[in-house]
Amino acid sequence: MPTPVWIIALLAVACVCALAGYLYRKNIAEKEIGSAEDEATRILNEAIKSAEAKKREALVEAKEEIYRAKTEFDRETKERNQDLKKQERRIQQKEEAIDRKYENIDAKEEKLNKKLRENEELQEEIKKIKNSQLEMLEKVSGLTVEEAKSLIISQIEQDARHDAAVKLKEIERQLKEDSDSMAREIISLAIQRCAADHVSEATVSVVPLPNDEMKGRIIGREGRNIRTLENLTGVDLIIDDTPEAITLSSFDPVRREVARLSLEKLIMDGRIHPARIEETVEKSRAEVENVIKKEGERALFETGVHGLHPEIVKLLGRMRYRTSYGQNVLNHSIEVSHIAGLLASEIGADVTLAKRAGLLHDIGKAVTHEMEGSHVMLGVEIAKKYRESQDVIHAIHAHHGDVEAKTVVACLVQAADAISAARPGARRENLEAYIKRLEKLEELAGSMKGVEKSFAFQAGREIRIIVKPEEVKDEDMVLLARELSVKIENELSYPGMIKVNVVRETRAVDYAK
Repeated sequence: MPTPVWIIALLAVACVCALAGYLYRKNIAEKEIGSAEDEATRILNEAIKSAEAKKREALVEAKEEIYRAKTEFDRETKERNQDLKKQERRIQQKEEAIDRKYENIDAKEEKLNKKLRENEELQEEIKKIKNSQLEMLEKVSGLTVEEAKSLIISQIEQDARHDAAVKLKEIERQLKEDSDSMAREIISLAIQRCAADHVSEATVSVVPLPNDEMKGRIIGREGRNIRTLENLTGVDLIIDDTPEAITLSSFDPVRREVARLSLEKLIMDGRIHPARIEETVEKSRAEVENVIKKEGERALFETGVHGLHPEIVKLLGRMRYRTSYGQNVLNHSIEVSHIAGLLASEIGADVTLAKRAGLLHDIGKAVTHEMEGSHVMLGVEIAKKYRESQDVIHAIHAHHGDVEAKTVVACLVQAADAISAARPGARRENLEAYIKRLEKLEELAGSMKGVEKSFAFQAGREIRIIVKPEEVKDEDMVLLARELSVKIENELSYPGMIKVNVVRETRAVDYAK
């Protein structure tokens, strides 16, 4: 059995080798441990030596730092002591200076008190002298002091009033001359810049007929056609002996226009019977409403006024068919708007507001045929209803003088309205009524006390009165002019405004022989 022996031998050899290796490593490890302990001891000794050296260096540096800090502290302390000594010297000098000033002040105060006492003594002496002089003056003049003061004050007041009156009169004269000149220039420029038609419009409508047989067809059997047309339109048809023409008469221009359009369409169509008349009147009324709207929008476009309520635009369009003394009210309102805007631009006022107020100043005339009241009050109500500004409402209210004009815009609208209505050809008036109005105007002026002669001229826009100088004084002329103005307003109907001019002159006549 050789194999087990071989294995045992190998195991024995392995054990011997392992034991030998262990002993060898143990020996080497003991040697390395000894050398490491020696090295550690050496390093520790060197560290101790290095620490002691650094300790000695730190102590030396600390001592040097303490020395430097002590030296710096001593230096700063010395400097502060020197500064304190300097400040003490300065304070001491200031105290000495203040003491000297107090001494001077005391001396001056003493001198001042002495002068005050002297002044009081002088004032007492002056008062005594003044009293004695006043007593002497009272004895000489025979007046007391209060009476003399009153007399002097009264005289000064009289002189001042006289000078003030003279100056005021001069200022008023100069201001009137300048203002009249400027007003004429501004108004003339505005009129020159505003081109307007001078043609008045008719107040009745005439419809031409192709032949006289058409009159019978319009009247219809037993007058049924003409009655239907009159009932539907509210217009009177006047069929007389006028050849080939029918006259339409109505207080409402819109109704008259509807009737005219309806009649023209019926004549062109040839079919005239109640049903056809009713249909034609409705179409004509719709056309007129459309024209009214377009005319209102045209007025806004021409004047540049924006933001009006749609109902006011319609009322403006209705004025296209309204006339006043033959003048078309819508064209008149557009013209007043332009003139008011031009006047406002000349004087630096609000042009937009002036044009708006001028366009709406006669808005009440659009409803005067339907509502009670003057066109001024109706216009004010319409403007309030559609929330126009207070300036526009006031201008409408004041444009005929119903209330006093309190704004620049109201005055401009008054002037523009008078310019538009008073220009030649703007309005038509019956010649006989015109002559009667002038005669009545001169008759009213002649009935006033102290009037010698009176002349109406400028188409009745001005009345010139010559008074008797022995009966009417200068100060009475203003009252006479005012009384006559009120009398004319109450007793005479006239368009626009009448200027009352009172003239008084005194003549001295002599002859050289």
